[in-house]
Amino acid sequence: MAGVTPFGGALRTSRVGPAASGLLDAAWVVVFVVLGRTSHTEGLTLPGIARTAWPFLVGLAVGWAAARAWRAPAALVPTGVTVWPVCVAVAMVLRVASGQGVVAAFVLVALAFVGLGLLGWRALALLLPTTADGDGTPPEHPS
Repeated sequence: MAGVTPFGGALRTSRVGPAASGLLDAAWVVVFVVLGRTSHTEGLTLPGIARTAWPFLVGLAVGWAAARAWRAPAALVPTGVTVWPVCVAVAMVLRVASGQGVVAAFVLVALAFVGLGLLGWRALALLLPTTADGDGTPPEHPS
């Protein structure tokens, strides 16, 4: 049975499932961290990457929980637009709490870059074949 949007239309879901969506989100966070550490010449050691990434990965998990992202993991709205700011906000709080520091420019860069990835792949997923009931099969076409 097809889901219904708050506006009465059929709920369109991408064929990208929860596991792949979670991996795409986490991979983007790691890309952000690696690029950031490289641009600040902090080095690319595994402990360094982990120290920088963990607040964002925890923020991502909180964002997924807040959005109940597993229900429509590839949805731009509401999933992407909920996960993105929650991820960054939680990450910034955790960075402050763990003594990693936060400056306004970093918050803006994090919002822009994390948003680009978390919203970007979801926007691209809209171009994939969709299904009305979320079971991964293509929609039926009337004869």
